[in-house]
Amino acid sequence: MVSKIDEAFAFQEKALGLRAHRQQVLAANIANADTPNYKARDFDFASTLKAAMAGRQGGDLPLAQTASGHLSGSGAGAPVRLMYRVPSQGSVDGNTVDMDIERGQFSENAVQYEAGLTFITHQIKLLNAALQS
Repeated sequence: MVSKIDEAFAFQEKALGLRAHRQQVLAANIANADTPNYKARDFDFASTLKAAMAGRQGGDLPLAQTASGHLSGSGAGAPVRLMYRVPSQGSVDGNTVDMDIERGQFSENAVQYEAGLTFITHQIKLLNAALQS
């Protein structure tokens, strides 16, 4: 029973997690709008969600062991593979943040996040109503 409930919420859980991470990436872009040589970052939400649902995580890289005492591991710290955004217009200081694009992406992502929360809240209420009846 619990595994079926977990399966029902798995998609929304991963989607909300990725939306929250994307919000942080976009907020970092906005915060660094005046930082010289800062390169705006983002990731393709749809392909990242598809990979997460398939059980794959991007960015698994083996760590270099430069001495025999070093532990082995992988560089799987980031849940997504960040890419640099292609600037629509160059700037003198090398910064690639376009505030209009960043604000638009930030707002759209926030709306999508709220929609995901609304959907999962509705699912929980339906499940609760089914259990109480």
